[in-house]
Amino acid sequence: MSKAHFEVFVDAADDYRWRLVHDNGNILADSGEGYASKQKAKQGIESVKRNAPDADVVEA
Repeated sequence: MSKAHFEVFVDAADDYRWRLVHDNGNILADSGEGYASKQKAKQGIESVKRNAPDADVVEA
């Protein structure tokens, strides 16, 4: 069972954003940008889930 969940919310500029929140309340990741619709924010979540389940860690 996951110890985190995604939240979709509206920011101060009335854009939709998402964030990945651990059960302890810490924000693990966020969208980094606003979306014009809730649907687009949810598509962003699905993109992260699909494209980065086993992403490598690269030092920059």
